[in-house]
Amino acid sequence: MTTYARALDGAAAERLREAVHGDIVQPGEPGYDEARTVYNAMIDKRPAAVVRAADAGDVIATVNLAREQDLDLAVRGGSHSVSGYGTCDDGVVLDLSGMRGTRVDPTTRTAWAEGGCTWADVNHATHAFGLATTGGVVSSTGIGGLTTGGGMGHLARSCGLVCDNLVSADVVVADGSFLTCTGEPDDENADLFWALRGGGGNFGVVTSFAYRLHPVADILGGPTFYPLDGDVLRRYRELVAESDERLGALLVVGLGPPLPFLPERWHGRPLCGVVACWAGPEAQDDEIRARLAGLGPVLGQYVGRMPYPVINTLFDELLPAGLFHYWKGTFSKGLPDGAIDAYVEFGADTPSIQSSTVVFPIDGACHRVAPEDTAFAYRDADFSTALSPTLPTRDECVANMDWVRRFAAALRPHSMEGAYVNFMGEDDQDRVRANYRQNYDRLTAVKRRYDPSNLFRLNHNIAP
Repeated sequence: MTTYARALDGAAAERLREAVHGDIVQPGEPGYDEARTVYNAMIDKRPAAVVRAADAGDVIATVNLAREQDLDLAVRGGSHSVSGYGTCDDGVVLDLSGMRGTRVDPTTRTAWAEGGCTWADVNHATHAFGLATTGGVVSSTGIGGLTTGGGMGHLARSCGLVCDNLVSADVVVADGSFLTCTGEPDDENADLFWALRGGGGNFGVVTSFAYRLHPVADILGGPTFYPLDGDVLRRYRELVAESDERLGALLVVGLGPPLPFLPERWHGRPLCGVVACWAGPEAQDDEIRARLAGLGPVLGQYVGRMPYPVINTLFDELLPAGLFHYWKGTFSKGLPDGAIDAYVEFGADTPSIQSSTVVFPIDGACHRVAPEDTAFAYRDADFSTALSPTLPTRDECVANMDWVRRFAAALRPHSMEGAYVNFMGEDDQDRVRANYRQNYDRLTAVKRRYDPSNLFRLNHNIAP
């Protein structure tokens, strides 16, 4: 039987059970292994308790207990943290996945979503009104981690980052206080609102987010695949620079997936692709298809009209929970030729179909927010790249960590100093200051105000 270096003592456990409406699961109880499991199978930790919060009151009670007992506190929404910060050994996991209520006001174009929602929940609720906001590219991603990290997605070029569309947040901070922040001039917690928009999970538990919505219903979207060739990538660079901001265009470098519209001879072979999301008028659909066809020889294509929520599910089947991940990330100004050479070289050695390298354009509306207006500091970056060996077994993932480290090293001379915090591995803590750049000192001051004892330390941590 596994022993635990630290567990809730009987009195603390009883007090917590009396204070919360949701379930509490501890070691040895039915469902414990299920309760402790997270999206990234590389992470195998054993908390002293998992609290499945039912409401903000449960969140307050759990935060108070962790502070008073000096326990590690991990906050989990969609559980997609590839670094494993949604769980811990011997501490308390605050699982928000039961808090998934949503509400939409179509008149003010605002959506309210509880902290345990996924982007599938938000997209479903908003699409009923012909509205949307920037979200992730895997529908099971939690809104909490994506929003507080900054948040990229298919609509970023025209609608901004996820954090740019946040209009208010309800937050439980380290002393157990429940605060609502909006960033308005009369908001006494405006500094907290600023920090939440890109500063990660350093400042509290967001129990509810309110988002600005945009009139996006159906879009033209889907993947087009090409040979892995530097000329294709250079034409992609031109496509993004010259296109209407309403064209989202993720670049994917990896191995051909076993899709019916991609010839079988390309399955498992190195190639590149563009996942398009055109949120402009249908009358221009043929023009968009022609521009995609002009990037290079088309090996396979599935681009058609679809409801916006569908575009956020296209990676779901390829990336289910339970795979083994290890990530790195970069920001870059443009796509320098040296970076393109690295994509081609290392893309040819991609270790699995799930290990796609994804390049997110973050120009357009993302650039119209000043670097100091939110905690997300890289407003002059044009692209954000996610690098990951994603494999079906732990041993295979470990064996390919050197591939992604060498890939990241090859990109470094062509990249900016920091990277997107949600693409950072657990071994990237030394890059936190670089990731926040000119905003780091201000974030430290906010941290001292709301979490002076660093209760919320299981993250890419900004120490108080």
